[in-house]
Amino acid sequence: MLKNSIAIVVLSVLVILFMPWVQQGLTLLVDAHDWVGDALKQVFSVGEAGNVIRQLLALLAIPILISLVPLLIYWLAKHSWFPWTAQLIWMIWLVQTSAIVLLYASPK
Repeated sequence: MLKNSIAIVVLSVLVILFMPWVQQGLTLLVDAHDWVGDALKQVFSVGEAGNVIRQLLALLAIPILISLVPLLIYWLAKHSWFPWTAQLIWMIWLVQTSAIVLLYASPK
C-alpha cells in the first residue's frame, strides 16, 4: 500500500512538472485515433453499423499498436513474452478513451 501511495504521488508530481508534454502526447494520441478512424472510412459503410465498427476498431487499434513497441523491445532483450501485456494495453486504452471523451464534440 505504501509503494502505491508513493508511486501515485511521484507520478502526479511528474505530470504537473511536464504538463505541456503530457498535453502534447494526449493530443497526438487523439489525432492518431482520428487518423485511424478516417482511414477506416474507406473500408466501412457510412451507415450506423459501419460507423460503430469503424469507431470500435479505431479505439482498439491504437493501444495495441502503441503497446507493441515495449513488447517487442522486451521480447528482443529477454526472448520471452512481456508479463504485463494486458495491463499495458488496458492502461493505454483508459488514457486514450479518457482523452477522447474529454475532447468529444457531438455531431450537430
